[in-house]
Amino acid sequence: MSQGVFQPIGQKRLTNIAVVRMKKFGKRFEIACYKNKVINWRNGVEKDLDEVLQTSAVFANVSKGVLAKREDLLEAFGTDDTQTICLLILAEGEVQISDKERKVELDTLFRDVASVLSEKCINPESSRPYTISMLERALKDSHFSVDPKRPAKAQAMEALPLLKARFPIERARMRLRLAVPLRCKDEMLELLGRQGGAVEEQDLLGDLFSVVCLVEPGTFRSVHTFIQTSSEGAGRLEVLSLAATGEAEADVGAAAAGLEGLGLAAGSTQAQQQQQQAQAQVQQQQQRQRPAAAASSSGFLAAGATAAPVQRQAGRPGAAAAGSTVVYPRGPVGGLPEEHASRRERFAELDELQPGWSVELRSRGEGATIDAVFFSPAGDCVGAYANARRMALRTSKAAAGGA
Repeated sequence: MSQGVFQPIGQKRLTNIAVVRMKKFGKRFEIACYKNKVINWRNGVEKDLDEVLQTSAVFANVSKGVLAKREDLLEAFGTDDTQTICLLILAEGEVQISDKERKVELDTLFRDVASVLSEKCINPESSRPYTISMLERALKDSHFSVDPKRPAKAQAMEALPLLKARFPIERARMRLRLAVPLRCKDEMLELLGRQGGAVEEQDLLGDLFSVVCLVEPGTFRSVHTFIQTSSEGAGRLEVLSLAATGEAEADVGAAAAGLEGLGLAAGSTQAQQQQQQAQAQVQQQQQRQRPAAAASSSGFLAAGATAAPVQRQAGRPGAAAAGSTVVYPRGPVGGLPEEHASRRERFAELDELQPGWSVELRSRGEGATIDAVFFSPAGDCVGAYANARRMALRTSKAAAGGA
């Protein structure tokens, strides 16, 4: 008799899995888990056991589908509860990590190293942090490889000398607020001078002398110890910023470095006076730059120059963002040149609804899209055309209703 037609199995079971195995009493026990879930379970990211295990069965060989015998489970684990055994194997067993999983883990750690460098390091010339993508490219060019068994912060500090050899980069200084009794004032300023700290502010709070200063991260422990021991519990230390950045900070730091180059101790009266003068000069320069930039921009517009692109100063309401170029300076909608005739026809509706609207065309770069920014008859920056039309339509309806 015919034994029937053999039907091949078109589905492979227990594939695309991560196998966690454990050897005990000379026998091997394995469990089948979802990929990428075992590491998440051990790190505490995944809490649901059903999202980790493909099945709660304990195998002697997962690839062959051979289940472990009950007698072997009792001998090795003292119980035949498969869920308890699975939890034990998950916690202590050896996991097979595929190439893709290992690559994802290394890529994540590599980006964490770049993130730590971006948070804790700056460009000493501008006192600004580097972007993560820039640091990733620099690490790859330096042939830096990560160790999956070590934390990202420790590896980031080891990678810093490699980056210093390629471009200017250094650890960002910490900004601290220190308060000590008046009797410890000179001693504290002398300590900051020895450690290369820069004093930004000085103040007298009752019986306490307070300073805001920048110090190297490596000197934080010595400063903290001084506050605890010398002030006899009366001093205070407050961390204002773990990584101080900013252009003004760079100028103050340069002034402090100049004082050290002149051989002046940071605790001396002459050094304090010169440092305060340097800070005042930085603030005066910043104040002079703002009106000068505004005057140059207004003078350019008064001259009626429309052919050349104008770079606007950022920071004012309606000002062009950094990196954007003004193609058509702020002017009437009907004054748009012929190359923007289609925009002029479309924007003409604003003057019909409410006369007095003005527009400014900005480009984000060569070949980029040109954005239109609108200003109301009162001079307020409204933004996009949709906002301007909505406001003009509302004003027109209000005027018609009042009439």
